[in-house]
Amino acid sequence: MGTIRLLWILGGAAVAFVLALALGVVFFLVVSQSKDDGHGGDTELAAGTLKVGKSGVPSAYAGLIQKAAADCEAGLSAGVLAAQLKQESNFDPQAGSPVGAQGIAQFMPGTWKTWGRGGDVWDPKDAIPAQGRFMCSLLRKAKNPAKYPNDCPRETVKHPSEYNGSPTELALAGYNAGWCAVDRFAGVPPKSFAKGETYKYVKIIMGSVAELTGPGGELSTSGWARPVDGPLGTPYHQRGGAWSSGMHTGIDFTVPTGTSVKAAGSGTVHMAGQGGAYGNQVVIRHSDGTYSQYGHLSKLSVSAGQDVKGGQKIGLSGATGNVSGPHLHFEIRNGPEYGSDIDPASYLRKRGVKL
Repeated sequence: MGTIRLLWILGGAAVAFVLALALGVVFFLVVSQSKDDGHGGDTELAAGTLKVGKSGVPSAYAGLIQKAAADCEAGLSAGVLAAQLKQESNFDPQAGSPVGAQGIAQFMPGTWKTWGRGGDVWDPKDAIPAQGRFMCSLLRKAKNPAKYPNDCPRETVKHPSEYNGSPTELALAGYNAGWCAVDRFAGVPPKSFAKGETYKYVKIIMGSVAELTGPGGELSTSGWARPVDGPLGTPYHQRGGAWSSGMHTGIDFTVPTGTSVKAAGSGTVHMAGQGGAYGNQVVIRHSDGTYSQYGHLSKLSVSAGQDVKGGQKIGLSGATGNVSGPHLHFEIRNGPEYGSDIDPASYLRKRGVKL
């Protein structure tokens, strides 16, 4: 009788949500904050980004995770934070470890003093924002290590391209083992370090991001498209001196200047304009929280803030920026900026796109 009264109070929309969760239905949610009282505030749920439900992120934590990511100006992904919490504690706010790590984000007491801001490490409303602040600081350092001095035993000043791993991977390694371990190995520590714990930690989290995110309302397999009609060129993560990071962060399509370039999926144009070495570029934010990037364009057909559909023309291919010839450089990223790339070929294939 108490349950029936509770559902009556919650109202029709909430009833549908609660019953769906009880039946194990998975929701894809974007979370926006209606207020911030220092503990995450109230949440408003709508279609998009985090996969919430029985096989995804617990609904109680989705808003906290999304806000923690949004508060980081360095481009922190909500999916990465969610995957990290799953790996750290399987979303258990009372989790502990033999070495003294505590709570849902598994903070060590000393680290909690720095990032907890006087909160309760066992309370996710304090721990998840602290996790976001800590990860954001590591991501800033990973993107520009020379700008942020460290107190590691071996003082070093490096350029991001000298580190082995993307900024997100470096930040995760720093969270697990401390930045000095990242600095010592100039990247993600190898399998020989700490019995491979940090190496596996980064690999597992990066591999599980997709499991905790999903396409939102308007997106479906048929809503995704090949960004340009043309053969594949340089593959993802090919190594070489041609790239500042030491490896290729996207895939290339070898097409002549003037070839129509299409949005790979529906979304909102985050940026359209000059992108340094990428020349004229377009970056689109999709409702699963990822971003697609299109580089070296000769002409732009969209502007920032514009909504686009999968397959819609966004510009023409070209040879602007640092290139050896005309082509389309295409990336999928966990954040809007350089350094948060994931395998674009695998991403598109999972959405039914033939390459």
